[in-house]
Amino acid sequence: MADKKKNDDNLNSVAAEVRTSFGKGAARKIRAVGKIPAVLYGHGTEPVHITLPGHQISLILRKANAVLDLDIEGTEQAALVKDVQKDPVLQIIEHIDLIVLRKGEKVQVEVPIHIEGESFAGTLATLDENTLLVEVLAISIPERITVDIEGAVEGTQIFAKDVVLPEGATLVSDPELLVINVTVPEEADLGDSASAGDLATGTPEADAE
Repeated sequence: MADKKKNDDNLNSVAAEVRTSFGKGAARKIRAVGKIPAVLYGHGTEPVHITLPGHQISLILRKANAVLDLDIEGTEQAALVKDVQKDPVLQIIEHIDLIVLRKGEKVQVEVPIHIEGESFAGTLATLDENTLLVEVLAISIPERITVDIEGAVEGTQIFAKDVVLPEGATLVSDPELLVINVTVPEEADLGDSASAGDLATGTPEADAE
């Protein structure tokens, strides 16, 4: 686990370059050389327009709520990915918005919910909410929130207040928000339909009898 954490930290260390050219034409040229235009802002600072390495950023963005350790031409700055703009057809990253992070700062983020285990045989567990809004240290944003439903019976309802959050996380979402609902799927009653079908397909001889 320590090696994995070290590798993740290295992956999120990103060398960025300040850019001075703007507009659609300039952005196309940036993307043509495998880089992504981005803007860094927050905490009352002036927006800084930068370019990021495309391949590395694509790998980082596979995880939700990515935090980048930027090296902007020698200046280090932590940043949270705020918004990713993609081409609606090609799904190519066109632009990224980044928020400045301060040491010890807490942020509110939507964290994906992951169901673990299986509910009781014959039941269906429905995920009513895909994420929960929590407040955490910016440097400790969890990848996901795991909810164990192993053996959960019909009628089990798990609300936001029932979810065990990762260490250091505080729930911001409505505590009464229904997250998971365990039910038994209804079976269609084909009895009446089958009888009607038999009558509809009866032979003239049978009808006459």
